[in-house]
Amino acid sequence: MYIVFEGIDGAGKSTQINLLKEWLEANGFRVETLIEPTDSEVGKLIREILQRPDATSDRVQKTLGLLFAADRMFIMDKLEDKSKIFISDRSFISSLAYQEPAEWIEVLNRYAKKPDLLILLDLDVKKSVARTSGGDTFENEEFLTGVKENYLNLAENYEHQIIDANNGVNKVSSDIKKAVAPYLGICPDCIL
Repeated sequence: MYIVFEGIDGAGKSTQINLLKEWLEANGFRVETLIEPTDSEVGKLIREILQRPDATSDRVQKTLGLLFAADRMFIMDKLEDKSKIFISDRSFISSLAYQEPAEWIEVLNRYAKKPDLLILLDLDVKKSVARTSGGDTFENEEFLTGVKENYLNLAENYEHQIIDANNGVNKVSSDIKKAVAPYLGICPDCIL
């Protein structure tokens, strides 16, 4: 199974992925986590470009779209392993939410695997900005408002669960477990 966590910056993806991984392993599943951008040379270049003041410009957005699609290909072979559950921090859905034009991003990611389950952590934009370092050009209220709207619209195209990420860590974790449990044959009423 391929579970993808998406959401605007500061939504708690990394924390919740680790909590879900621990819980799934305690329930006997083999789990591997992935992150985009990867640690490949392309991923390192992406991280560098995200720090640039012009990172939201049209030209840089198109460049990032290309780089993210290239970087994503490094993990596609892994996802063929049916003996594991893969939990990813972002996917091509992030590119659709953050980069433009959408039609071009879709073409670039034509070969990217679609998630079996999309977990969208829905966070208030003001909380997002407060939680982030402000190091990336993307971490501003105006830009993230558009990205959040994009995410909510995109979720409808995939098997998804929208989780209110404005709650505390434990409540969000519990909501995620209840959302994931039926897909894996785990009793959702047995979750504390």
